Amino acid sequence: EDEQIVAEIMGRRFFPELIAYKAWEGFHFAGHEIRITEATDCYGAVVWPSALVLCYFLETNSKQYCLVDKNVIEIGAGTGLVSIVASLLGAFVTATDLPELLGNLQHNVLQNTKQKCKHQPCVKELSWGIDLEKNFPRSSCHFDYIMAADVVYHHPFLDELLLTFDHLCNNDTVILWAMKFRLENENRFVDRFQALFDLEMISNFPSLNIALYKAMRKGRMKA
Repeated sequence: EDEQIVAEIMGRRFFPELIAYKAWEGFHFAGHEIRITEATDCYGAVVWPSALVLCYFLETNSKQYCLVDKNVIEIGAGTGLVSIVASLLGAFVTATDLPELLGNLQHNVLQNTKQKCKHQPCVKELSWGIDLEKNFPRSSCHFDYIMAADVVYHHPFLDELLLTFDHLCNNDTVILWAMKFRLENENRFVDRFQALFDLEMISNFPSLNIALYKAMRKGRMKA
């Protein structure tokens, strides 16, 4: 079953017949052809398999996790694929990442959502753990969903990442988080994450070493 679903997920990706001056990949999600411009010299500007897993989940579980008119923020949006798919499924999306990635992120989001979405997504800078209350005040920022794909890997900002999850999450916010396990860092982060949030694995793909989690604040997990 794992191999069959993984084949379906990876089958959503397609490549250009001719090599253009800019590297891009194509994807089929939410009834649209999505073209993503990448930058191979930057980890944050490449589509990783965890993003495909999350996009596939959003599309195939759109009744249980209905995104229409929901307020969604993606952290570490990278190329913007997850944000684009969430937008095409009807959500009002804020796609966030580091300043140096915003140009490519904005390009991809605009190219794939303009005049195609109920709500035009926005792109905003978010450096984990920095100026969170200033840029995303708790009093006015309420997110129904926080989405993240492959944000935990070998980097020195795991404390800041956890702080960011904590700041953006209200009592009824649902976190949908896809993660590829590579090193012990991932396991340690999951342990620390569970001190603040109830965590439930909702999909698992051993052949990709990727798990998809749902999380809510402690004691607030819904059936």
